[in-house]
Formats: sequence, C-alpha cells, structure tokens
Amino acid sequence: MSRLRSPEVVAPRAMAGTIAVFYLVGGLAGLLITAGADTDRTTGRVLAALSVAAFVGAAVVHRWARGWPRWAFHVVVTSAAVLIDVAVLLTPHSSSAVVTASLMTFVVVVGYLFFSVVVGTAYLVGGLAGVTLALLAQGDVTLPTAMALQTVIVALGTVTRSLVLRASDASRDPLTELANRRGFDQAMQDLLAGLGEDDRLSAALLDLDGFKAVNDTLGHEAGDHVLREVAAAWSAALPPDAVLARHGGDEFALLLPGLGGSDALALVRSVCARYPDLRLSVGVAQYVSGESAAQLMRRADQALYSAKAAGRGRCELEGGGDVPELVSELAAAVRAGDVQVYFQPVQQLATDSVLGVEALARWTRPGVGPVSPEEFIALAERHHLIGALGEHVMRSATGQLAELYARTGRRLRLGVNVSGLELCDPGYPERMRAVLAETGWPASETVLEVTESLLDAESAEAVRALHSLRAQGIVVAIDDFGTGYSSLSRLDTLPADILKVDSSFIAAITTSPRRAQLLRSIVGLATGLGLDVVAEGVETAEQAALLETVGCTFGQGWLYGPPAPLAEVVAGLGWTTPTNAPRP
Repeated sequence: MSRLRSPEVVAPRAMAGTIAVFYLVGGLAGLLITAGADTDRTTGRVLAALSVAAFVGAAVVHRWARGWPRWAFHVVVTSAAVLIDVAVLLTPHSSSAVVTASLMTFVVVVGYLFFSVVVGTAYLVGGLAGVTLALLAQGDVTLPTAMALQTVIVALGTVTRSLVLRASDASRDPLTELANRRGFDQAMQDLLAGLGEDDRLSAALLDLDGFKAVNDTLGHEAGDHVLREVAAAWSAALPPDAVLARHGGDEFALLLPGLGGSDALALVRSVCARYPDLRLSVGVAQYVSGESAAQLMRRADQALYSAKAAGRGRCELEGGGDVPELVSELAAAVRAGDVQVYFQPVQQLATDSVLGVEALARWTRPGVGPVSPEEFIALAERHHLIGALGEHVMRSATGQLAELYARTGRRLRLGVNVSGLELCDPGYPERMRAVLAETGWPASETVLEVTESLLDAESAEAVRALHSLRAQGIVVAIDDFGTGYSSLSRLDTLPADILKVDSSFIAAITTSPRRAQLLRSIVGLATGLGLDVVAEGVETAEQAALLETVGCTFGQGWLYGPPAPLAEVVAGLGWTTPTNAPRP
C-alpha cells in the first residue's frame, strides 16, 4: 500500500501522458538513427519496425492507458527497455549504438518518477545491465564507454528521485509519513479526473476513539505513537492502489479506487477486526457521478457521525441503512406535494422588524410521525429526489408568499436552501426562472442559500449556475459561514450578496471575547465588500444585543420565532396595514 501521493499513487492519466511522450520521442530518435546509418536492408527494416512499434506504443498508451491497472504500466515500461536493448544490438555503428542506449534514461526516469524507490532502482539496475550487455555484444563499443553512459544514466536517475522526494514533502505528513490533507486532496482530484462512467470509487474517514484521553493522560508522545501505529497497520493491510492520508489531528482519510460502497465497507471492517486494539470509528461513502470531492467527503463525514452516534468503534456506510419503503414514501410525498413548507423569520436588528423568511421543508410520515429534515433531505440527495423536492419547496413557498402579497400588499423576502446536486444540474437555473414566472414571485425578492463548500474551485458547475441565477436578479447567500470550509480571503470573489454566519459560531459570542472579536471582524470585512450579514441561531436577548453592537444587520433564530406555517408567522407579525420597510 502506498503511503505517499508522490510517486506511489500518481494517477494513470499522468503516467500515460508521460510514457506516451517518451515512446514518441524514442520512435523519432530511432527513425533518425536508421536514416543516418549505413545498414543492410534487413537490419534497416528491423530498426524501422522497432521505431514504428514505438509510435504504435505511444498511440496505444495515450488512447487507452488511463483506465489500465497499475501492473499494466510495468509491462509498458519493461517493453520499452527491451525495444531499446534490441535496437542497440542491431545498430551497426558504435556512435549510433551509444545514442540508442541513452534512450534507457527514459526508462529510469519513469521508474523513479512514478514508482517506489525499490521499483525505480530495479528499473535502473535492470536497464543498465541490459543496455551494457547489448553495447558490449554490439562489438564496437568499449567497456569504458559503456560505463561512462551508465554514469550519466545513474546521475539522471538520482536527480529525478531527489526531485520527486522533495516535491512529495509538501504533500506528506512528517509524523506518520502518510499523505497529508494537501496530498490527499490532490490524489482525489487525480482519481476523479480519471474515472470512467463505470468506474467505482469510495472514500472513508477514520477517527480514533478516545484519542483525547490518551493525550491528556499519557502525553502527546503516546498520542503520536498511536497515530504512527495506525498508519503502519492500515498501510500494510490495504490494497496497493489505496490512498491513506492523515487528514488532520486524529482523523485519517482513505480512498479506495475500484470499490463500491458495500465492498469498501467490508474492507474497512475487516481491517478494524484485524487490529481491535486500534479502536476506530469509520464512515464510508461511494462516489456518485457528477458530485465534487467536497460533496463526497461530506457524505463520508456524515457516515462517520452516524458511526460515532451509534456507539463508536463502528464502521458505517453513508446511506447504507436506507429502507426501500422510506424512499418510496418520500418519492410519493414529493410527487403529491405532501412535503410541507415552514417559514422562519429573519429579523432586522436595528428596527426590530421581520423583513424576510427562510423556507424549510417538513415531512410527516403517515402513521409514523415527523421525519428529521437532515434525514429525509440526505435521503432525497442519495436517491435522486432532491431536484423534485427543491422545486416543490420553491413553488410552494413562492406561491404562498405571492398570495400573501396579493391579499395584504406586504412582501417578505424569501430564502430557500439549494443543494449542490441541484446547482450541478445544467437545467437548474432555467427551472427556477420558470417557477418564478409561474407563481409571479419577483427574482429580486428570492434568496438562494448555499454553503460555501459548494463554491470551491472544484465545483465549477455550481459557480456557473449561481452567476446565471444572479443574472436573473436572484440574490445569493453564503450559508453556514464560520464552519470548517470558510476563508475570509475569498469573500470578494464568491458570487454572493449575503453572508449567513453559522449558528455554531454565534452560540459562543457572549461567552468568548475572542469569538465576539472574530465576529466583529467578519462583519466589518463583509460590510466593506458590500455584503449583508445574517446571524443564524440567535436564541437570547444578550446575543441579539451583542450582534447589533458589532454591526450585524440581520438575525435569525428561535428568539425571533421557530419555523412554522406561513399563517402562524403572519399572525405573529400582527400585520394590519401595508408597509414599505427596507429588506435584507
């Protein structure tokens, strides 16, 4: 099992491209040597045939090698070495033979560039032995000349390996010698780029149970020993093409190319059973076509959370416990419009007035009771129901608010959550335009709320969709800001108009002076960039007062009202006459 991303887990795409170029250059060199050499007709034809073989090899590798298993590349590289040895034997002149033999440098460079140091050294020794014997058998090349060529090839191989190791240091965790988060992310991108329609990939997050207690009671040296023990044990037990990384702290991340969710779950469970003293909770998720790396790892994190919630020391597959009846009932409820829409007020802090609402889906199973939104929304995403669910929520919410405006002359700005899977659907912006046209609700009073993690560079489709939606006049809000994905430096580049600070961040602002200062900085930066700020999860008057003090414009939370049907929200507002109050 390869511990480092470089060179052990380089994607087949990079290997194929480099090897194809080397084959092409070797073929061109062979043709030039053949054209300039004084050879008999038979020898010339054989040398020309070898050059043509190199060209064919370049075409085959470039066209098909991206989907090859790793062992196939050893066949390709070994074949190149054999072609070079044969060409050296057939070349009639010593100068041409030495030039041909120098092509063995390609084999050595590839060996050190894409394989382990042991394999690279094997290619170095085998290549030098083969080409030296071929040069001496050729008859006109002296041993000192062959040794001089060997020296050059060894030097180039050594430099290549040194550069590879230096480049890999930036992607390596020095404690465990695994890939670090940067290396893992790059490996993920390489694997996703090379996936075919029928290829499978699973990801897993591994978390050490009770690790904090080890550090607190035995010290950090003991904790470091445990981390190294996990790295060594799992590296030895996993398949050769697996990618294991230290994701941060006591958390490890794992990529399993070629394995679906069920097979990946069985594998990690078998490894956990092999090392019962290394108590781990593991969450597994299978890649779904079209999703980003962040979305895949978020689902693996959800599975990890489920494993810990179920008692720790467990391995869980994201979505693995779905009940077919539950999925069928949800699909039927979406089709029938039985998923209700509740609304939670958004308050303007300075005027103490409600100026907007966030639409939230609620589902009650007949004869069972309410289902957690986290549960059925995740279920909808896993079973391709999220598009229909999102469209139903948008149509119902805009229809209700449009009817309210027609009756009262009052309008509440509408916030609606959007899934990353919806944004990655090319038809999503047009469907939203059609829903707004159908219900008569203005785009300028519609806020699409999306988490910042969906706007990473890897989610180009989502970003393009948001630009298209903003061009229609729809407002975009960055939801859950303040969580692990946040980056203040990116606020001026995201396609957004509103920043919603996550409730977990707001919860501590009255007890942590540093958290309050951070919030003040966030608000100041956002205001300077022309972004409105909404604080989520406001539960106390003290929090509301502090939010107003630091300059936060809007608040949302149970202090201002829980999610409820629109009629209850309106009744709580006590509206009697139209108003032209400003909106968030």
